Amino acid sequence: MTLSAGVRQLCARLGLSEESGALAIGSTVVHGGGGELVKLSPIDGTELARFPSATPSQVARGIEAAAEAFRTWRTVPGPARGELVRRFADALRKNKADLAQMITLEVGKTTSEAEGEVQEMIDICEFAVGLSRQLYGLTIQSERPEHRLMEQWHPLGPVGVISAFNFPVAVWSWNAALALVCGDPVVWKPSEKAPLSALACHAVLQSVVENYDYAPNALSMVAIGGADAGGVLAASRVLPLVSATGSVPMGRAVAKQVAGRLGRSLLELGGNNGLIVTPSADLELALKAITFAAVGTAGQRCTSLRRLIVHESIKDVLVARLKRTYASLTIGDPQAPGVLLGPLIDDMAVQAMTRALDVARNEGGIVFGGLPITDEVPEGGHYVAPALVEINPTAAVIREETFAPILYVMPYTDLNEAIAVHNAVPQGLSSAIFTTDVREAELFCGPSGSDCGIVNVNIGTSGAEIGGAFGGEKDSGGGRESGTDAWKNYMRRVTNTINYGTALPLAQGVRFE
Repeated sequence: MTLSAGVRQLCARLGLSEESGALAIGSTVVHGGGGELVKLSPIDGTELARFPSATPSQVARGIEAAAEAFRTWRTVPGPARGELVRRFADALRKNKADLAQMITLEVGKTTSEAEGEVQEMIDICEFAVGLSRQLYGLTIQSERPEHRLMEQWHPLGPVGVISAFNFPVAVWSWNAALALVCGDPVVWKPSEKAPLSALACHAVLQSVVENYDYAPNALSMVAIGGADAGGVLAASRVLPLVSATGSVPMGRAVAKQVAGRLGRSLLELGGNNGLIVTPSADLELALKAITFAAVGTAGQRCTSLRRLIVHESIKDVLVARLKRTYASLTIGDPQAPGVLLGPLIDDMAVQAMTRALDVARNEGGIVFGGLPITDEVPEGGHYVAPALVEINPTAAVIREETFAPILYVMPYTDLNEAIAVHNAVPQGLSSAIFTTDVREAELFCGPSGSDCGIVNVNIGTSGAEIGGAFGGEKDSGGGRESGTDAWKNYMRRVTNTINYGTALPLAQGVRFE
C-alpha cells in the first residue's frame, strides 16, 4: 500500500502503514493480487492511497480462516464475547477523533457527522454488550406429561458484511457488534470508495482481539475489492448469512445468489423517502427537519429525504422558506467550521444528479438550485448546490432514488391522497409526517398509513437510533439491523423436547403400540 504524505501519520495512529494490504485476516496481512485501487478524496481530488485489490481466491482464503475461528468462538460464553465488544467500544472512544477524520477525508462527511458515525459504533457496542447476557430462548408448555419443551439460540457461523460508502463504518458495526456477541466471526467487504476507514476499524478491533485470551485470530477479516469480491461472499456456503447494504440492483444480485444456495440475506437497500407536511404542522420544526434530512451528508444517506408532500394551503410559504434556507447553506470543505454541506462522493454522483434534474425538467418540474459549484470550494472536489424541484406527483422521476441532494416537492389536498402518493414508489425505508393533529399522526403510523419500515412523527426521515430496528420494506430489502430482536439474524434456533419420564407419549394423541 502506498499512502500519501497527508494521511500517513493519521493511518499510523490507527494502526495502518505501507505494509498494510488489501486483505486483513486477523493480524495477517495479505497484499492484493488484483487490479490497482486508487483512493481519491472527494474533498479536493488528492490521492490518499493506492494498492492492488484482493482477488476472489484471496477472499475465499479469508473466509476459510473465519470458518476456523468460528469453531473456537462459538464455544466462548456469551458474556465473555460481550466483554470483547466492551473493550472494542473503549478502543473506539480512544480513536474517535482519528476515525472521524479518516471518514471525512474518504467520503466527505462534515466533522460533526463523521464523529456521529463513530459514536454510533460505540452505541451499538454498548447495546450488544447488554445483549450478550440476554440471548434468551423460551420454555414452552408441552402437551405431553413429564416433558419439557424449550428453544435455544446458538451461534450461526461466519457472517458476511457488504457495506456502502455513505456510512463506511457504522453499518459494519451494526452487524459486527451483534454478530460477535452472538458467537460469529465477521467477514467484511467494504465499499472500495472507503477502504482506509474499513482497514482502520479492523486494526482497532484487532488490537483488542490480540489482547483477549478467548478470541481467535481470524475473528475479523476485511477484503478490499470490487463487485467480484462481494460475489465471493454471496456465493460462499461457508457464510450462512450475508448482510448487504447498497443499491437495489446490488441487493437483488446478492439476494439471488445467496438464495440459490439457500443461505440467509439481510438487505438494507435504497430509500426514496417521503415526508408529509399538514396544515397543522409546526413549520419552524418542519423546516429544520426537512433541511437536515434533505441535504445532510450531501443527500447521500439511504434515509435522506427525497420527496416532500405538502398541503396546498401551505406549500408556497414552505417552498419560499426552503429556498431562502437552501441559499444560505455553507457549502465547502467539510473539515472547515460552519460547513453544513460537503462534496458528493465522486464525479459519477454529480453526473447522476445532473441527469435526474434534466429528466425532471422534461417531465414539467421547476428546478431551483442543483448546479455544480466551483467557486470558494476546494479545487478538484465534487460540490453541488442542493436542488428543490416542484413537480407533479405522477412524474416518473420521483420513483427513482438519486443519491444526491434533490428534493421533489408536491402538493396534496386530502391526507389519504397524500399517503397514497407517499406509498406509490417501489422503495419503503423511512417516512415522516409533520402534524399537531393526533388523528393524522396515528393514521400515518397505522396499518393504512406509511408502508415503510421507519415511520416518524414530527421528526425527519434520517437520524435513526440504534435502539430501534433499522430497515425497510418493498425494494428497500426487508432487512432489520440493530435494535430489538435483530440479534436473531445472527443465530440459529433449536427446539428441544426433553422427556424426563418413563413413558413415550406421542404428540397430537397419536398411538403407535
